[in-house]
Amino acid sequence: MKNAAGREIPTSLEGYKQIVPYAGAFATRAPEGQRHWGRLTKAAYPHDGGKVLKSVEEAIVASGLKDGMTVSFHHALRNGDYVMNMVMQAIRKRGIKGLTLAPSSFLNSNDALIPLFQDGTIVAAQTSGLRSELGKFLTMNKLAKPTIVRPHGGRARAIENGELRIDVAFLAAPTCDTYGNVNGVQGPAACGSLGYGMVDAKYADTVVAITDNLVEHPICPVSIPQYMVDYVVKVDAIGDPKGIATGALRGSQNPRDLIMARMAAQVVEHAGYFREGFAMQLGAGAASVSTGLFLRDLMVRDKITAGMAIGGIVGAFCDLLDEGLIRTLFDTQSFDARTIESLRDNPRHQEYDSGNYANPWNKGAMVNKLDYVVLGATEVDVNFNVNVMTDSNGIMMGALGGHPDASAGARCTIITAPLLRGRLPMVTDSVQTISTPGETIDVIVTDRGIAVNPNRKDLSDNLKGSGLPIKSIEELRDMAYALSGAKPEPLKVSDQITAVIEYRDGTVLDVIRSPLPE
Repeated sequence: MKNAAGREIPTSLEGYKQIVPYAGAFATRAPEGQRHWGRLTKAAYPHDGGKVLKSVEEAIVASGLKDGMTVSFHHALRNGDYVMNMVMQAIRKRGIKGLTLAPSSFLNSNDALIPLFQDGTIVAAQTSGLRSELGKFLTMNKLAKPTIVRPHGGRARAIENGELRIDVAFLAAPTCDTYGNVNGVQGPAACGSLGYGMVDAKYADTVVAITDNLVEHPICPVSIPQYMVDYVVKVDAIGDPKGIATGALRGSQNPRDLIMARMAAQVVEHAGYFREGFAMQLGAGAASVSTGLFLRDLMVRDKITAGMAIGGIVGAFCDLLDEGLIRTLFDTQSFDARTIESLRDNPRHQEYDSGNYANPWNKGAMVNKLDYVVLGATEVDVNFNVNVMTDSNGIMMGALGGHPDASAGARCTIITAPLLRGRLPMVTDSVQTISTPGETIDVIVTDRGIAVNPNRKDLSDNLKGSGLPIKSIEELRDMAYALSGAKPEPLKVSDQITAVIEYRDGTVLDVIRSPLPE
């Protein structure tokens, strides 16, 4: 059957829940059920609060982890994280099988887990992102259950309503005291906000904090409180914070990126919401991050102060905060050392969890207050659909992150993408995978011009006097095809569905089929 995005999806899929097709970004399923909380158990520690165990292996035993259960991790340390690989290898040594691995995201460093999928230690994955060789493996190989890829808000929703039941959450804890209080702003592996780990800690049945900075009770500040943590383990190192600002996350001095960033800032200036107290978010792509630099000049010129910036926070936002150009930051993931220091030292820089950020079923997701969001894309199509998940070969190599969440919430969603990467057109007739539906995308900014969604006549009218090179999306596609020298051939895929792309409300937006060899 076809869903509202025009994608062919199955009516049922082995190992997956009952399929509810995507019906539209704003035809969101009504919240159902009730909040799921971790199970109550007899205290596994003495009344005096002694929770510290001697090893990861002892914590695995104490947690009651058994075959077929679900374990989770957060990815705040990104490519510098040691905890997921460390714990999963310890689980493998104990011979535990059939696990579902449900981290907030996989990074390049998690390629080491491929043998655990091959030997049956792990039989299913639920996440927001897949990259490198692990992304290729899970694209090409059918597991007992299809991989489920959710945006950050969708993951928080699935955990909170019990759709994703976490048996044991293993949390990388940059600082932890002996009674289980945790924060991310102190210690040798400080990573800043623990916005993803907060949700896992709140709803998992058992929570194990793994730290390399164990201190006496109590710590200050506290991000994850002691009453949510069952066990504490001290290890030599939980990660290298230098690995946080790597991969897709970077600023840029590339002239093409700066051209797009400048135009994106001009769209913000003229679209109609650039006024005192506006709210914004920038994505992790090079042009998106660089947009903040151009916005600063506009804000200083017009004496405009932003009410807030949200999402994953970069150092450029912290500079604006210190200058008084942003009143407050809401930080669910800290993307660099500057941001970690700001979260630690500036009371106007606030930590919050991914449910508060983007869960569409809560009582007020912060994304719904956005005026602007500037995000990147792997490719876009003439229906304004965006792909951030698969490459030109159909291999999973990216992350949904908060892309679909912020795009749905913001009054104006701006996507930056060059017309070409190498010789490949990035504006096409149809994207390989729909990560974010086109009805939530308002403006596409390329290095050769911009296109406004025809459904946003108000934006088109506001941008007419901006001096921006405004074109139709079809004109941008034709330019991309001309520059590449050829119209891309449709990707040949098998009938084997290996992954499901869920929209934030849990409906099926797209599926990923294993590509056929050339």
